[in-house]
Amino acid sequence: MGVSWLFLLLGMVMVVEGLVLALIPGRMEDMLAFIARTPLKTRRTFGLCTVALGVLVIWITRMLAV
Repeated sequence: MGVSWLFLLLGMVMVVEGLVLALIPGRMEDMLAFIARTPLKTRRTFGLCTVALGVLVIWITRMLAV
């Protein structure tokens, strides 16, 4: 597992983000407005939970790949 995985992941994130902006730009504005109205503590909690879930997915994937 080298740097190529990092670039692959970065490319995949860019594809998903680009598709969202290209296919539903109006909905993206609505989502950003919703996020702006959400309290800071709630956004922080959601972000930390998302990070924890991502780490769990990576850990499970690595355990199953062995």
